[in-house]
Amino acid sequence: MIVTDHQPNRVDVTVFGEFTLADYKEFEELINYKIKFEGPVDLYFDLRQMADFTLDVAWEELVFSRSHANDFKRIAVVTDSQWVTWSAWLSQIFVRADMRIFDDELEARAWLSEADEPA
Repeated sequence: MIVTDHQPNRVDVTVFGEFTLADYKEFEELINYKIKFEGPVDLYFDLRQMADFTLDVAWEELVFSRSHANDFKRIAVVTDSQWVTWSAWLSQIFVRADMRIFDDELEARAWLSEADEPA
């Protein structure tokens, strides 16, 4: 199950339990809408409560990442799983966003908020 929250130029996603293809499709639909009307967005993924994900989700993520290589500015992933960290690192090959892995939610949110501050 996923819970999404969006605000201007940003989408927050929290995954609970198994991350299914239906969940991923919901995420894709929201992202496609945001990109269409706002351009590149920031992403916040909280995967600390994710139990696992299905193989079809892994494949869909790969296809989606390749087709949206320029549609993200910053991606913050919060996890304590080495497997998820490795998977996120692999996704960086296809996405031209600044992606960072965090084990602390507040640090991740602070890093994303830095982009919102005027220089």
